[in-house]
Amino acid sequence: MIPDPESPAPTPEWFCLRAKTRTEHIAAANLAILEGVEPFAPRLRILRSTRRGRVWFVEPLFPGYLFARFDRYLDLRRVRHNPGVTGMVEFGGTPITIPPDQIDHLRTLVGPEEICEVREGVREGDEVEIVAGALRGIEAVVTRVMPARDRVRVLLEFLGQLREVEIGGHNISTPKRIPQHLKRDSASPDAS
Repeated sequence: MIPDPESPAPTPEWFCLRAKTRTEHIAAANLAILEGVEPFAPRLRILRSTRRGRVWFVEPLFPGYLFARFDRYLDLRRVRHNPGVTGMVEFGGTPITIPPDQIDHLRTLVGPEEICEVREGVREGDEVEIVAGALRGIEAVVTRVMPARDRVRVLLEFLGQLREVEIGGHNISTPKRIPQHLKRDSASPDAS
């Protein structure tokens, strides 16, 4: 095909694409093969406490979505029908463009590897479960966080009495956030 000298030069723009949840990185890899298409699928790397101890998880920053930069007039059909892409974010049948400065800002947050690292932390008042050691399986409330030593002090019921115990932060589950109004209600004398 001979290019028409009257036609405008290609103008790549950023678009938001839909993909099956947990396959965004596969859709991005498939799009990266296409000439003229630049995919971007930012991910989170999260350290979570589990029953096996602390484990790193990698998951998409935007589950079910990824971004791609391409010329809508030249590449739209190839992108829409690429393996892993299930659709585009549209308004009234027109694909929505994403301002390049927003993508640039996201890229500064996640870096060249497209992964942002997040460490979940516990706070005083969080309800946790002890996942290792002799007290495994017991639920407790965090009363003090000691980040420098990676330890927490928890209040738990043991042998019919409330006890405060200091344990390693890696020995507790991800916190269950208790809404503040529930904490007050459960502490009031007329709560049932």
